[in-house]
Amino acid sequence: MVRAPSFACPPPMAILLSARSRHGCSTHATFAAKGFSFRGGLGVISMQRVGMSESATKTANLSASRKQVLQLPNYEQYPISQFLSHPSGVQAILNARALQSFQFLDANTYRCTLPKIQLLNFEATPVMDLRMTLTDTDCKVEMLSCKFEGSKVVERQNNHFSAFMTNHMRWDTNDSGNTVEVDVKLGVTLEIFTLPFALLPLSAVEVPGNAVMQALVDRLVPLLVGQLLQDYEQWVRQQREHL
Repeated sequence: MVRAPSFACPPPMAILLSARSRHGCSTHATFAAKGFSFRGGLGVISMQRVGMSESATKTANLSASRKQVLQLPNYEQYPISQFLSHPSGVQAILNARALQSFQFLDANTYRCTLPKIQLLNFEATPVMDLRMTLTDTDCKVEMLSCKFEGSKVVERQNNHFSAFMTNHMRWDTNDSGNTVEVDVKLGVTLEIFTLPFALLPLSAVEVPGNAVMQALVDRLVPLLVGQLLQDYEQWVRQQREHL
């Protein structure tokens, strides 16, 4: 008989740590062992569920952000807002190459399915609903929901975490030319009820957790924005070829 695992702290991070950019850079998280273990670049942490009442469960808040300004090519006939309104631009900003699939839900909302990850003896599929709001001067992508799909055991873990993400791009023309400001914010709220984390102060979870998330954001955001600008340049060339 397989005992239901207590994922508690790491699974939401698994979504982040298993994210693969289109550049081929990837970070993997594997889960196994007694009670629970997390394998990553920092080693292996084994955990067991601790008997705590719901009222005694601790909640950790993790966050990371990155803002940067980049120079935009001067394509007067093909502004970046036009590119992002095109299907090629939507796929670029959603990083569709890194997804298992993405589904159009309504006028500006998309369901993005990431590749499966392994949790103990269970497979889980992270699924995010993203809303993309586009104007002539900015584009904002917001994560509306984030959950695991799989067995009932896996899906029960959705009750123990929540996550948010925004990617806000603003473009402008000034004395230095055309620029785009990219502002990415990421947050995860976790219930902590596994040993050894449940015995530690929240700072013992939040400080290293924030460091891991910030390092990931600092690494991936420049790569993904750089690829977005390459896709923009390629799209402009294609438009010119069809004139």
